[in-house]
Amino acid sequence: MFIWLRRVYQTVFFLLFLYLVIVTTAALIGGHPIDWFLGFDPLVAVSTALSAHTISSSLTWAIPLIVLTLVFGRFFCGWICPMGAMHHVLGWLGRRRRVRARMESNAPRGVYRFKYYLLIALLLAALFGSNQVGLLDPIAFTWRAFATVLVPAVDNISLGLYQGERHFHSNTLITALFVTALSLNMVISRLFCRLLCPLGALLGFLAKFSLFRLQKSPDVCKDCNVCGADCQGAADPQGTLRVSECMLCLNCQEGCQRGGIHYKFLPSPELTTDRLDLTRRHTITAVAAGLMAVPLLRTSDGVDPRPHPHRIRPPGSVPEHDFLERCVKCGACMKACPTGGLQPAWNEAGLEGLWTPILVPRIGYCEHDCTLCTQVCPTDAIMPLTDTEKVGQPPDKEPVRLGTAFFNRGRCLPWAMDTPCIVCEEVCPTSPKAIYYKLETVTARNGEERTLKRPFVDPDQCVGCGTCEKHCPVFDEAAVRVSSVGETRDIRNRIMLKGGRV
Repeated sequence: MFIWLRRVYQTVFFLLFLYLVIVTTAALIGGHPIDWFLGFDPLVAVSTALSAHTISSSLTWAIPLIVLTLVFGRFFCGWICPMGAMHHVLGWLGRRRRVRARMESNAPRGVYRFKYYLLIALLLAALFGSNQVGLLDPIAFTWRAFATVLVPAVDNISLGLYQGERHFHSNTLITALFVTALSLNMVISRLFCRLLCPLGALLGFLAKFSLFRLQKSPDVCKDCNVCGADCQGAADPQGTLRVSECMLCLNCQEGCQRGGIHYKFLPSPELTTDRLDLTRRHTITAVAAGLMAVPLLRTSDGVDPRPHPHRIRPPGSVPEHDFLERCVKCGACMKACPTGGLQPAWNEAGLEGLWTPILVPRIGYCEHDCTLCTQVCPTDAIMPLTDTEKVGQPPDKEPVRLGTAFFNRGRCLPWAMDTPCIVCEEVCPTSPKAIYYKLETVTARNGEERTLKRPFVDPDQCVGCGTCEKHCPVFDEAAVRVSSVGETRDIRNRIMLKGGRV
């Protein structure tokens, strides 16, 4: 009965996760708590607290899960985790037919301790200001894959009926990593969870102190080892149960024909073990890796001290140093962006900022009165904004600026080719318009005189939304490009000494 209850829970929470991903769009988001699943993630909460020295209000959902894990054990992995549910199904599909082969596959291995060393390295890096847990955290990993790969792929096949045709940078790498993580189940069931999952490692550590645990009954057990044939965590239920590895899938309880395994309150300590068996040498190596990760990541291209011109962050983003302390690369803001302009960064923010959100205006501009990305961020890397705060109402308040537009006169049709064009001025959404034109009379090659409207940018009015760059009719490289210079969030990234831009 309990195993069917577990399957029901897995199905319900997976469908809930999928529902939250689907409603993360302008037409459906409403008042849905989109960041609920990410806020439920203790690893995101702990890493953000270490790196940014603060916890977003949405991350308080993690506290009940931590308490429940201390009571019931590592149930999240076996009952709630959406990525765990996919691993569970694929592991069942790829499992070996022979019972003995499955028992050998599910035997404990020393290599499974790697996830604990990985957790140590990630938390040490977070402590020194670089939050990288989102690369492998199963909730952020799954959300990123669904937001930038799976949902757009299905939508593109259906001719963009759901959210319009979407394309994302570095999509190939995100796809390859996600498919690889799932494909590992064809080798060993839930190998990603056993070997690489940092959230599983954190919950496994908390489960060391759990009050309820599985335990075999020695007077009933005949050491047939059948209970280990379908153990999802290689927890060794037929021996001394490894509490930190047990995902409470209850397959062992169902597989025991004698009814020799029970879930008990404070079982005999002789029949369970909470040891992690971490070696001193490997622990020191993990600590050293975490300490070295931050300076090594920050020597890569695209990071401070010089702002990258194409590193245009979403509206409401905190300064870059704080942004990298908080962002977990989940992709929720990219999924919510109605124009598809928010993209996972590649080299614009260096290795440390891999897959963090940047605006690519040529793909999609920042809608003038849209604040959806600020509503879905679970860690306050993008602070909440109202529509009026973003556009600077009332008039005495400054709008939120993402950057500044610049003209390349060598590519602009009125400037370079004496051809009439005022598209950029027509689509500019600010009031008064940041792009204006001057009438100039020129003599064409054939001697004909033409009066042209040649565009200029008023940097005091420009908010860097990228609408002009998106709609520029010079299709390859736009004649007007937005740079991050002039952004509100960084006082160092300025070009003007007047008009409130300093």
